[in-house]
Amino acid sequence: MFTGRWAATQVLAQGQLLDANAVDFALLALYFVFVLGIGYLARRAVSTSLDFFLSGRALPAWVTGLAFISANLGAIEIIGMSANGAEYGMPTMHYFWIGAVPAMLFLGVVMMPFYYGSKVRSVPEFMLRRFGRAAHLVNGISFAVAQVLIAGVNLYLLASIVNALLGWPLWLSVLLAAAIVLSYTALGGLSAAIYNEVLQFFVIVAALLPLTIIGLVKVGGVQGLVEKVSAGPGGAEQLSAWPGNQLTGFDNSVLSVVGLVFGLGFVLSFGYWTTNFVEVQRAMASKSMSAAQRTPIIGAFPKMFIPFIVIIPGMIAAVLIPELAAFKQAGGSGGGGVDYNDAILLLMRDLLPNGILGVALAGLLASFMAGMAANLSSFNTVFTYDIWQSYVVRDRADGYYLSMGRWVTVGATLAAVGTAFIAAGYSNLMDYLQQLFSFFNAPLFATFILGMFWKRMTPHAGWAGLVLGTVSAVVVFGLSETGVLDLPGQGASFVGAGVAFVVDIVVSVVVSLVTRPKPAAELVGLVYGLTPRASLQASTSGEDAGWYRRPGLLAGIALVLIIALNIIFG
Repeated sequence: MFTGRWAATQVLAQGQLLDANAVDFALLALYFVFVLGIGYLARRAVSTSLDFFLSGRALPAWVTGLAFISANLGAIEIIGMSANGAEYGMPTMHYFWIGAVPAMLFLGVVMMPFYYGSKVRSVPEFMLRRFGRAAHLVNGISFAVAQVLIAGVNLYLLASIVNALLGWPLWLSVLLAAAIVLSYTALGGLSAAIYNEVLQFFVIVAALLPLTIIGLVKVGGVQGLVEKVSAGPGGAEQLSAWPGNQLTGFDNSVLSVVGLVFGLGFVLSFGYWTTNFVEVQRAMASKSMSAAQRTPIIGAFPKMFIPFIVIIPGMIAAVLIPELAAFKQAGGSGGGGVDYNDAILLLMRDLLPNGILGVALAGLLASFMAGMAANLSSFNTVFTYDIWQSYVVRDRADGYYLSMGRWVTVGATLAAVGTAFIAAGYSNLMDYLQQLFSFFNAPLFATFILGMFWKRMTPHAGWAGLVLGTVSAVVVFGLSETGVLDLPGQGASFVGAGVAFVVDIVVSVVVSLVTRPKPAAELVGLVYGLTPRASLQASTSGEDAGWYRRPGLLAGIALVLIIALNIIFG
């Protein structure tokens, strides 16, 4: 499997090299000047570890809101979702409308007051205060491992662009791509990552919007796309978001809907968006609780419309690009050495003129760099604060941990070079990513949500639920891989996430009933029923005044829009 994926990208690079010219390379060079310049300028503002890891908690909501969505607009969105669009069609919209926006709104309205109000520096630190050192260590280690694995995905895809652009060997492209991201992340810390993510958001949109428009024109407009998709593999089912049987792997439509709503929409989605420090870190860098709450809510508005410039191009590529159409027609086994992950690159190769190609390439590079930088900046925070400072070297001067954070960033980058080779083994990277989320995010969400609303949950239950929940998801994966369970598509990750959630809850309840809980006085600010409502209310005066800055109202507007989109395209 690994050899086949490397060979596929080599075919794209050597046989069908992207035809970039001097104008395209000049645009790319200009983009990198801005990226590295932002890293250098951000470095001048870093004097403490809080500056490096959390931007001194001084950023406005619009900056953190765009960074929040841009941090997620990496390999998962661009390559993974376009690959999913090419393979499954419109049901992929669920990753946004069911599998993202509702959880982002919940994070902003319900959970950010606890995160921001408690002044913790990371999600594992919240676990430390709620459940104690054992749960803190388990969460810190599992999060660090997950970020290195996911950073490898972004790094691999970033290297694939360099490979397709220049024809360099993939191992050299991987090292070059790693050096670029490392340079500005190690220099300026979170501030450099966030301000680059804001820049990258606009570059990504500028890259994908023209590709979508030109692709629709080439395919004969919306009606032409409908006709061609209906006549191809999967048929008309790929033009409707519901019930999404091909995506979930279930033949029964009722089971498919349950899998999407519970497995993706609740467990995977809420597990990712509400407990993943990669995202939460952006909100915690805000200057006030109101800004922290608005961060994911602001991000929800562009999030709900991004599918139109990511998934639609994937669908276009599957009917317009001959070799990808052949690959799909053959059931994912033909096509002359390409696969679904190549959808965007192939579309760029065939449709974009020079100049626009340079912008599109910059957009792709921006997306992968944003994703990898987000992984690195969250990894260095958790490893330095929650593992190194807590368990290895304690009570040193702040400057020591600032320096350690930079070295940890270097180490994480080198580790990501290794994990990039794991990502190379998947023809659809969303299969890999969703599997990782079922391992790490689903059980963590169960622990969080139970511990936040049930004061009786004990420290022993915190770590036991996490460990056994993760193990159960790994068992489901193993049974699926060996053929014991027939779960094609991304059904294994949906089922694994659901099982992990249920196992975590059951184990946590049972263990809590036979062990001693923390005193109620120690849970104020950590458990909903024990926390004064006033401390959970954001300010409505000064910089936070105005109806358009009220988190609840903004979340309500976003919820209405997402329901409308599900009805229109359902």
